[in-house]
Amino acid sequence: MERLLSQVLARIVRRGSLTVIFASGMRATFGDGTGEPLTVRFTSEAWQRRIFFDPELKFGEAYMDGGAVIEEGDLADVLALLMAQVGLAVPSASAKSLMKLRFLFRRLAQFNPRDRSQKNVAHHYDLDGRLYSLFLDADRQYSCAYFEHPGQSLDDAQLAKKRHIAAKLLFDRPGLSALDIGCGWGGMGLYLAGNAGAQVTGVTLSQEQLGVARCRAEERGLAGRAEFRLQDYRDVPGPFDRIVSVGMFEHVGVSHFDEYFGKVAQLLKDDGVALIHSIGRSEGPGITNPWIAKYIFPGGYIPALSEVLPAIERAGLLVTDIEMLRLHYAETLKAWRERFLAHREEVERLYDARFVRMFEFYLASSEMAFRHQGMMVFQIQLAKREGIVPLTRSYIAEAEKALKEMERQNRPGLRLAGE
Repeated sequence: MERLLSQVLARIVRRGSLTVIFASGMRATFGDGTGEPLTVRFTSEAWQRRIFFDPELKFGEAYMDGGAVIEEGDLADVLALLMAQVGLAVPSASAKSLMKLRFLFRRLAQFNPRDRSQKNVAHHYDLDGRLYSLFLDADRQYSCAYFEHPGQSLDDAQLAKKRHIAAKLLFDRPGLSALDIGCGWGGMGLYLAGNAGAQVTGVTLSQEQLGVARCRAEERGLAGRAEFRLQDYRDVPGPFDRIVSVGMFEHVGVSHFDEYFGKVAQLLKDDGVALIHSIGRSEGPGITNPWIAKYIFPGGYIPALSEVLPAIERAGLLVTDIEMLRLHYAETLKAWRERFLAHREEVERLYDARFVRMFEFYLASSEMAFRHQGMMVFQIQLAKREGIVPLTRSYIAEAEKALKEMERQNRPGLRLAGE
């Protein structure tokens, strides 16, 4: 088995320098010798066999369970090396067959009726709230930030993301009704209520997120303008002037795209504007990574635009703008990973060491997918009629400038102790 696995690694690793210490003690180095040397040790023949037959699933499990140990470098370095071999790696016949089989059954894996959607959301988003406070920004934005310039802090980049989305939604007068599909901990909805003068309805399937969102609305004095509900988007009555969905479409599943955009069309007023912010893949339809599907986002799927746009067309919606955010999510995930690892002992107290390794693998592998494997984020602006959105994009910068001023006015002032 070590000989077979060594042959596979020789086909995969063409650049870099990766040394593997097999369970027998045998060492082999792969790549062209460039870059920092990295070393991985397999702890048993059983783990080597599992990785050989299903590397996409089993390498992550091996790292979680101690079957693969990083002896030189770190996990992010190793994953970067492996995932950067795009165009050079030659997958084995068994790997190709397994991918074809998973593609064949992908609709079944992504079948998300209401009860299954609720369970899938709870799997990830109803974790202990203290976990997310350790690595997210202060507003708990759990989606791609918008880095306006190199070196911008995560908190500022997440604020810029909310501002950028609000600008595209054209809040040109106060009191417009807005639906936030998949509202998370309420940050986007509260931004729209507080800075754009919107009347917001946010829906989520996470009990944990719902409680936090409602408390934050009360604390900020926005409960009268921002209502949060535990509700499936398919059950929301309308209509609304504006609809926003940030980081939720990835949980819909390819079989439900028509249902999703049909509901958006039903809920959006004739002169309304919608903005869908989602992770996407630039290389055409694919499958959800099996490790991610099993441990992180069951039922989830990152779509290709070629799968999304036909569903939009069938719903009778007009695409008025598409923007691609390419490496913004890689930088977001890097910041999350660094913050997470800085608090790994606290996370281990909340859960255990295996959970820490699982979450580290999730953050590191996701970051490298954006850096090396064609993942990006798209923002699709939608309307039902021509002429609703300005003819040029200059309105976005103008709206962002006005929103920045509103943020400044709404920023709480400093108080002396005892005031």
